[in-house]
Amino acid sequence: MSDLLAKPCTAFDGHRVLLSGPLIEVALAVKAATDNHSSNAILVFDDATGRVIDLDLRGSEADIVERLSQPPQTHAGRYRPRADEATEPAKDESSEPRGRGRPKLGVVAREVTLLPRHWDWLAAQPGGASAALRRLVDEARRSGGTRQHNRAAQDAAYHFMLAMAGDLPGYEEATRALFVDDRPKLEQWTANWPQDVRSHVLRLAFGPQDQLTLPRAE
Repeated sequence: MSDLLAKPCTAFDGHRVLLSGPLIEVALAVKAATDNHSSNAILVFDDATGRVIDLDLRGSEADIVERLSQPPQTHAGRYRPRADEATEPAKDESSEPRGRGRPKLGVVAREVTLLPRHWDWLAAQPGGASAALRRLVDEARRSGGTRQHNRAAQDAAYHFMLAMAGDLPGYEEATRALFVDDRPKLEQWTANWPQDVRSHVLRLAFGPQDQLTLPRAE
């Protein structure tokens, strides 16, 4: 199964989950429900972003599979470098003859603009400027990864809430609790929401660990 067809998604038939799983399975379940004249509006959400996915479910199952397997169309454009970027064309290292010694390991040469004090500091680091820059970038990626993941999860939960819970009681308070990472308050303000909507918000925001154990609101 291609990555496009396997993308995790969730379909809601009204306020009830119709199916959660790979995109192709969800799409075919939505088609079956639509063909059976479901009385509710069925929305399909991308679990990574919380946004609604528009599906073209015309034709046979094979037609749908082929359609969903196609990558989204993009418009080609010309990139114009900024004035502070390198103006020399990048060399294609694969076309250069490779001599003896250690492999290049995918290293790409780019221009970096720094003040003299920055270069002095980098030159004094073990391994020189290039090694120090690589260490700094790796450290920033490690330390920033958790924050980026948490923000992406909050954004996904927010987009889903906006589509499914914007008119439910406590929506604004729940949104504020979401963005300050206050799970107890979020649970409190969503306690009277439809169970599947509430569970999906918590799963998008915090992961699937224990969201299914929450009590169903009456």
